[in-house]
Amino acid sequence: DLVLITHDHYDHLDMSTIKAFQNTTTRFITPLGVAAHLTRWGIARERIQELDWWQDTTFSDLKITATPAQHFSGRSFKNQSQSLWCSWVIQSPQGRVFFSGDSGYDTHFKAIGEALGPFDLAFIESGQYSVLWPAVHLHPAQSIQAFQDLNARRYFPIHWGMFRLSTHAWYEPLENISDAAQRLNIPLVTPRMGETAVLSPDYQAEFWWKPLI
Repeated sequence: DLVLITHDHYDHLDMSTIKAFQNTTTRFITPLGVAAHLTRWGIARERIQELDWWQDTTFSDLKITATPAQHFSGRSFKNQSQSLWCSWVIQSPQGRVFFSGDSGYDTHFKAIGEALGPFDLAFIESGQYSVLWPAVHLHPAQSIQAFQDLNARRYFPIHWGMFRLSTHAWYEPLENISDAAQRLNIPLVTPRMGETAVLSPDYQAEFWWKPLI
């Protein structure tokens, strides 16, 4: 019923996926400037809402806030950074969730935590990092620091197993994050690909990838 878009890079905004929603009533919330892509692909403009950083809107009983990220946008070399990128905060009467999107590390994580936290669950970019682009993707130690800055209760690693953008092994991000989480007593959420995770009080992360290494 609602799709949140973080930015317009191909691995986060897929044209054929968006076109599948043409004949539905699904709403979209995007950062500034991203609606132009969606309308070009057949989504009615009245179904799309654009937000700037720190702006919010409501959907049913949810409050949704576009929050800062340190990244960039553009689907070609001709239109770099002509639209905005963001992270998202989703608040409901039952709890608060943070979704990082793509971001390098900076003070915005602490600012988000102070303004809108604490969070019950934080989805944090935890893979496809490289020494070649330190400003726009989190390295493992920075992902852990971002989690702590956000004042979150549970850590859900994302952005590590779908598209291969970097040169590290597929399992390296999970190994680094899980090692640090065990040292720091950080509760992880690590479902297998496609698995539903029910976050009951007794949920325990499964290190399912280790036998596959």
